[in-house]
Amino acid sequence: FKKIADACFHDADMILHAGDLTDPAILTVFSGKEVHAVHGNMCSALSCQHLPTHKEIRVGGFTIGLIHRFGNTYDFESRLSEIFPEADCIVYGHTHRPVCHRLGGVLYINPGSFTGTGYSGAGGTFAILEVGETLQAQIYQIQAKL
Repeated sequence: FKKIADACFHDADMILHAGDLTDPAILTVFSGKEVHAVHGNMCSALSCQHLPTHKEIRVGGFTIGLIHRFGNTYDFESRLSEIFPEADCIVYGHTHRPVCHRLGGVLYINPGSFTGTGYSGAGGTFAILEVGETLQAQIYQIQAKL
């Protein structure tokens, strides 16, 4: 796992983890990087004790919301704006389906499942968010990045 994480995130300044950590110690693979994480519905009790349900991060003048889930999946993304009304970008998890698109001026990102627990046996995915004058993001398949 560490070898794959290092290969995928070696250039990253910051890590945003959208939940489902079985053990918060897994975040130690990102030592030396600024790490923000939230707990998900599949997290261990220890993860739930140490991680918030959601948080806002300010990066380069942008507000990024980080959350695992909010209620059921019906109309999920538009309801996330209720939690993060000022967000320029919302990073979320729960569905394990990679998403990267804009809705109403907000960039929505679901990195999918890094360990490949996605639907139909799909391989692992992750997202890279680039912060500059604008926010740009892309989803990567683990195999394509290595």
